[in-house]
Amino acid sequence: MEASTLAITLLWSLLFVYSMLGSMDFGAGFWGMVYTHNSRTSAANIANRFLSPTWEVTNVFLVLFVVSLVTFFPFATNTLSSLLLIPVGLGLVLLTIRTTFMVFASHTSRYREILRITSGVTGLVIPALLVSVLPITLGGFSEMRNDGTEQLLYGKLLTHPTLYTHIAFGLTTELFISAVFLMDYAKEAKDWSAYHTYRKHSLWLGPVSIIIAVLTIGSMPAEASWLIDNIKATPIWFGLSIAFFLLGYGSLFIKKNGVRGFSRAAMVFIIIQYGIAIYAYGSAHLPYLIYPELTIESSFTNTTVFYKMLIVYGVGFSILIPAFYLFWRLFLKDQRYLKQQE
Repeated sequence: MEASTLAITLLWSLLFVYSMLGSMDFGAGFWGMVYTHNSRTSAANIANRFLSPTWEVTNVFLVLFVVSLVTFFPFATNTLSSLLLIPVGLGLVLLTIRTTFMVFASHTSRYREILRITSGVTGLVIPALLVSVLPITLGGFSEMRNDGTEQLLYGKLLTHPTLYTHIAFGLTTELFISAVFLMDYAKEAKDWSAYHTYRKHSLWLGPVSIIIAVLTIGSMPAEASWLIDNIKATPIWFGLSIAFFLLGYGSLFIKKNGVRGFSRAAMVFIIIQYGIAIYAYGSAHLPYLIYPELTIESSFTNTTVFYKMLIVYGVGFSILIPAFYLFWRLFLKDQRYLKQQE
C-alpha cells in the first residue's frame, strides 16, 4: 500500500470513529432535550447519564482527526481552509459553546436547563454543518480565483438539493445510531421505560435513514458522475452494508428473555454496516479530497515524515486504547453508575 493511501485510510478510520461517537454524543443531547419534561419515560435520564462523561472522549477524536489531516496532508490546508471556513468554523463555534455549558453544568445546577436546550439544538446543527462539507468535495461548487485560491459558490451550493439530502441523511443516521445505542445502554441499566422508548424510535428511523441514503446518491450533481461510477463499480460493499443493516434491524424484533429486541446485536450490526458503507464511500472517493483539483497525492506530506509520525501515533494509541477501555468499564458497564438516581 502506498504511503498516501495508508495515510488517507488512517484518516478515514478516525473519521469513522468520530462519526460513530459523535452520533451517539449529539444524538443523546437531542434525545435528552426532547424527553426532559416527559414523566412517562426516563429516556432523558439515560441520555444525560451517557452524555455526562463521554463528550470529552468524542472531542479527543475530533482533535486527532484535525491534527492528522494537517500532519498527513499539509498541502491541502490552504484549499480546505478556503472552502470549508464557514461550515467548519460555525461548527467549531457551536461546539465551543456546547462544551462550555457542559463544563459549567457539572459544577452547578443553575445551568442544567439551558445546557439541555443548548445540547439538544447543537446536537442537530453541528452535525448538519459538518455533513455539509461532503457535497463541497464532489465538484461543481467551487471555482478558481485569479490569485490561485479556491472560492466556494455559496449560491449554487445552497440551492442544490444534494446539500439538503446530505444533511437529512446525516441527521437521520445520527438519531438512528444514538437511538439504537441508548436502547442498549438502557438495557444495561435495566431501565425498561427508556429501553422501549428508544426501541420505538429505532424502528422508524432505520428505514428512513436508508431511504434518504438512496435519495442522497440520486441527488448528487452532474459533476459527481465520477463518484457515482466508482460506487457502481463496487456494488458488493454497498450490498454488504445493506445486508448488515437488515441483520441489525431484524435484531430489534428478536425476543430475548421476554423482552422484544436484541439490542447488543443490533448495535454491533449497525456499526459494522456503517463501517462498511463509510469505507466503501471513501474508496469510491479516491484519489480526490476535493474534485477535481485536490488529490491525496498532490497534498500528501513527505514520506519520511509520514512514517516517523506513524510511530508517534502508534505510541499514542498504545496509551489511549487502555484508557478508553477503562473508561468504557467505568461509565458504560459499572452498575453503580448506570443505576444512579438523577
